[in-house]
Amino acid sequence: MALSTPLGPVEPLHRRVMAARLDFPLRPLRYVGTAMLALGAALPHLPGNPGLPCPLRSVTGVPCPFCGLTTSVKAVLRGDGHGAWAANPFGLVLVALAVFVAVRPRWRVLSVPSAVVVAAVAVSWVFELHRYHFL
Repeated sequence: MALSTPLGPVEPLHRRVMAARLDFPLRPLRYVGTAMLALGAALPHLPGNPGLPCPLRSVTGVPCPFCGLTTSVKAVLRGDGHGAWAANPFGLVLVALAVFVAVRPRWRVLSVPSAVVVAAVAVSWVFELHRYHFL
């Protein structure tokens, strides 16, 4: 039920948040996705197999929702689905999204409901907390 004010009806906050959408311009996403795929394919071939340390985990010991994404993307690009799933299942989603964005040149904007983004980050964080035995 909407509230009434002198300026007109006002939707409750939870409805406004659930209805909000995040619009990502596709051109920058295409560049970022292509760079992610190129780096994910190149990193395993560099000496020392460099990775990106997680700042939150380095400082506090608590993993962030994005811990394991570099490892997961590298595993997907070398065909190791099991290793990608074990590191972070959203690496599989990110590679699929990067390929999808790269081959869909007609779109100008990728619009995603904000609730989907919040839910995905929350699920990823619960997965990482479970993986590192915090839950």
